[in-house]
Amino acid sequence: AIEAWLRAGAAEPFDLSRAPLLRAKLLRLDDQEHVLLLVVHHIVADGWSMGILARELGALYAAFCAGQPNPLAALPIQFADYAVWQRQRLEGPSAEGDLAYWREQLKELQVLQLPTDRARPARLNYHGARERFEIEPSVLAELKALARRENVTLYMLLLGAFQVLLMRYSGQHDVVVGSPVAGRHRTELEGLIGYFVNTLVLRSDLSDSPSFVELLARVRQACLDAYAHQELPCDPLVAEMSPQR
Repeated sequence: AIEAWLRAGAAEPFDLSRAPLLRAKLLRLDDQEHVLLLVVHHIVADGWSMGILARELGALYAAFCAGQPNPLAALPIQFADYAVWQRQRLEGPSAEGDLAYWREQLKELQVLQLPTDRARPARLNYHGARERFEIEPSVLAELKALARRENVTLYMLLLGAFQVLLMRYSGQHDVVVGSPVAGRHRTELEGLIGYFVNTLVLRSDLSDSPSFVELLARVRQACLDAYAHQELPCDPLVAEMSPQR
């Protein structure tokens, strides 16, 4: 019964024209036990924000139960300050540089033609699945050692391996992967609840049969360039490129 209540509360839609886009419901089981349901629309909070919300809610609950004052320090800025800064940046010369980079990076982009075990549906849906697996500690240690030797992060190394896999399945050498980034490149943003996440296009050229070490150098450069231009939000980029949706 509790699970059904939680599912029903989470499935209730939001009206995006009305604030707040956070909904709280409390289910009382008895005098001492309750279930709190918090539903937050993704348009106002990202995954990082959920960690902040849980920590601050726990700190406030513990303090108030003990009769103590609010233990949270004042924030240096609010999300509204970030929104103003982002809007100003989009109107400045740095945004033009970012746009020029992504315009070149996304030129002549091709859809990856992956083989499937069934025909694609006429209408796209997002009913996907997850495959979880574990990497043995000894293998992980070797991967980290290889990453250190080649001056790449473990993420870059795994991205390169994933792109090789996609090349093998598709037969295409221009491999593009979309990857989310936190978007909190300033310390003042680390304690804010809001939507900062962005999606970067990481494109690697696997032509000319490079060795894996050579590929890692290409992946590293692609990642560093993308990180350097990550502050351009996806929406103005899509409006600029007008891709086939």
